[in-house]
Amino acid sequence: MGKIRVAIAGIGNCASSLVQGVFYYKDADENEEIPGLMHVKFGSYHVSDIEFVAAFEVDRRKIGKDLSEAIFAGNNCVPKFAEVPKLGVEVLPGPILDGVAPHMKEAFAPYDESNMKPANVADVLKEVGADMLINFLPVGSYHATRYYANACLEARCAFVNCIPEFIASDPEWGKKFEEKGVPVAGDDIKSQLGATILHRTLVQLMKDRGIKVKRTYQLNIGGNTDFLNMTVEDRLKFKRISKTEAVTSLIGKSIPTRIGPSDYVPFLGDTKIAYLYIEGEKFGGFPVTIEAKLTVADSPNSAGVVIDVIRAVKIALDRGVRGPLISISAYAFKHPPVQVPDYVAKQWVEEFIAGKRDR
Repeated sequence: MGKIRVAIAGIGNCASSLVQGVFYYKDADENEEIPGLMHVKFGSYHVSDIEFVAAFEVDRRKIGKDLSEAIFAGNNCVPKFAEVPKLGVEVLPGPILDGVAPHMKEAFAPYDESNMKPANVADVLKEVGADMLINFLPVGSYHATRYYANACLEARCAFVNCIPEFIASDPEWGKKFEEKGVPVAGDDIKSQLGATILHRTLVQLMKDRGIKVKRTYQLNIGGNTDFLNMTVEDRLKFKRISKTEAVTSLIGKSIPTRIGPSDYVPFLGDTKIAYLYIEGEKFGGFPVTIEAKLTVADSPNSAGVVIDVIRAVKIALDRGVRGPLISISAYAFKHPPVQVPDYVAKQWVEEFIAGKRDR
């Protein structure tokens, strides 16, 4: 079926994990069970079929470097876990817009706009024949995300939105992609086993066992630039909505809830720690409380999920599917167009791979 030609916007820790992951599993046996992947061969596509063809970044320490080098440059702190050969993909300057908050200028080291002009992303996507663009911009990049989404529309390139800006889940944007004849998946990528999926699972368990969920919180801390960026509440509007609705959508009513990043602890690096609390009422009015702590390497936690999304989007392109991809979005993202329990979403994806679901 050929290669899957992928462009990336934002060459941070998540992009590093994705690129490394593709090479870490490039020789995986398709009959082998791989941690974090639904299938080594997803439909007709193996992990090794993913090819990176373009990259966009605002950090001057990464611009001009080969993608294989840029994923370890700047403040990227994800550990090296795979050998990545030179890819022949030069990292180009992307538009800064609102991608760099004032408090992130030192950490992100943006290029000087008076001396360097951003690439025309739509033109680049056309030139390299990109099948899709993966959005890994910092949380809070409202205008920058919409710039890249529009570039994909102009280039007739699929858009995979991994951050909490609402594109795939916004009916107006969904209609734009449908009219242009290309798919869109999103929004806000889930981790393989992160705080949100664990929280959803525990809430679903309580609901299935007839326990009334009364209140809950999820507090997350970490030490990478994602957490530093989110120390300013203005950057968090859609992040809190996305993470909160991912959990409360299972309950079906409003309850006291607090979910989202709570602090930046520099020495943690790419380690993320989540604290969960769920209070419920069981038979006879007696209380039941669940408290949990989750510790993970943050950025690699979503890379395998993105690899599955890439291949699902390519299948959609092969089939001529246009607009929001309902199945893979429900499975892989916190704020999809249609929110369903995770076991249902997983079944939908299997049916999509088999051609039993249109999208």
